[in-house]
Amino acid sequence: MQIQVNTDHNTDGGEKVRDYVRGVVEHAAAHFSGHITRVEVHLGDENGAKAGADDKRCMMEARVENRHPIAVTHRAATTNEAIAGAAGKLKRALSHQLERLHEQH
Repeated sequence: MQIQVNTDHNTDGGEKVRDYVRGVVEHAAAHFSGHITRVEVHLGDENGAKAGADDKRCMMEARVENRHPIAVTHRAATTNEAIAGAAGKLKRALSHQLERLHEQH
């Protein structure tokens, strides 16, 4: 499973952040990694330098083999909270979609 991390110009995209995101995604999607080819993560700060409630955004899109991509978004006060929230949503969405796939077979 390939994990690609993208950031906007207002968000730190250093190696520490990328490693953290990869670890969170790998943990959240570990059970489904055999079905996932790639996960794209987009981090952003919607207000830039201005402060604001829930202005950090994390969007994750998982490419599941032979299925449509699954995309989730979570907004939070901090980047880490946004990443964790999106990872939880992604895990639930993957579980739901792959559970339905197994029911069809």
